[in-house]
Amino acid sequence: MPSINEVTIVLVEDNEGHARLIEKNLRRAKISNPITKLEDGQLVLDYLFGEQGYVNTLHHPPLLVLLDLNLPVIDGYRVLEKMKSDDRTKTIPIIVLTTTDDAHEINRCYELGCNVYITKPVEYEEFAEAIARLGLFLSVVMLPNEG
Repeated sequence: MPSINEVTIVLVEDNEGHARLIEKNLRRAKISNPITKLEDGQLVLDYLFGEQGYVNTLHHPPLLVLLDLNLPVIDGYRVLEKMKSDDRTKTIPIIVLTTTDDAHEINRCYELGCNVYITKPVEYEEFAEAIARLGLFLSVVMLPNEG
């Protein structure tokens, strides 16, 4: 099984400040993996399925997706649903990383197949600490091999 060192992280986040903060704190946590940043749900689906502007783009599995829920064009729920219902992407681990802490929404994400649900703290220091802990988690987790 591959370690996190062999995994490309796909960061799906429409808030540029959050995306920079997430990447910065993953790097501080010694996560050196390639990070592909995409800012809406349609772009991540195009990227994963090789459509639109990504037809000739190579992305190397295995992948891990950090997914915000509140995205433009196609929201994170639909992305999660499409990924987990397609044989090509259903084994890609998805970590939902969002500000939504409603129990109904958390349950919905797990029912749709997310692997981990993390609420982004509002305060900067707490946010940075949460991402540092995520980096620690990513450094020890084992991921499935892809096709």
